Amino acid sequence: MLDELSAKGFEIRFESHAGAILERDFPEAVEQLQHGLGSLRVPISEIIGSGGGATKGTQRMRAALVGLGWQKHIFEIRKIIDGVERELISHEVDHVRRFPQGTLALEIEWNNKDPFFDRDLENFKRLHAEGAISAGVIVTRGSSLHEKMRGFVRRFAAEQNISSFADLDRLDIQLTRRKRAEIQKRVGRTKNPVEFATAWTDNFVADKFGEATTHWKKLIDRIARGVGNPCPLLLIGLPVSIVTFET
Repeated sequence: MLDELSAKGFEIRFESHAGAILERDFPEAVEQLQHGLGSLRVPISEIIGSGGGATKGTQRMRAALVGLGWQKHIFEIRKIIDGVERELISHEVDHVRRFPQGTLALEIEWNNKDPFFDRDLENFKRLHAEGAISAGVIVTRGSSLHEKMRGFVRRFAAEQNISSFADLDRLDIQLTRRKRAEIQKRVGRTKNPVEFATAWTDNFVADKFGEATTHWKKLIDRIARGVGNPCPLLLIGLPVSIVTFET
């Protein structure tokens, strides 16, 4: 199952019998995910231009899922005792798809702060316990993509001949005053100065794609601790191959 994604380098992991559940009861959902994610391409210029946030590529992926019926939904859980409402809890999920056999919930964590994994997994756990969903799906940056991001940004800097703040301005790459100061400090120091492209690359990647953001290792660390258990989960890591360079 999801063999086409695995062949393209996607990391696939099933938890709490999610593989059996999806294969038997949700083959249509599996095919939708395989097709939608397998065709995903994200130009490096979109990653840079978005400042590390939701790129046009991930926005296209979201739009494709919405087009297939994976709509944003707010689940409401009400506790009523003797006719009196004692508790109301709501859980917003970005992509929810209802099938005859049950409901699936999906979150895309392209580049967020890693505590969002805790939120997603705990939401899925609660919704599954209440019978609202059959399984949860989380899509995030895979380990290969996370590890190669610095090299991608450095290649972009080389191809675009970035060697000064003026070059960043030319490409409409916005920097805060603090970021400019941090880069200039490394470039202008007397001892062991760093070339501008390297200083900017390091600053961009550390700020936008650092270890405290959502990526595969952070997700698996939480799974190992039992976060979200026993909700059936499908975890998908986006591979290095989705990033493209203009020719």
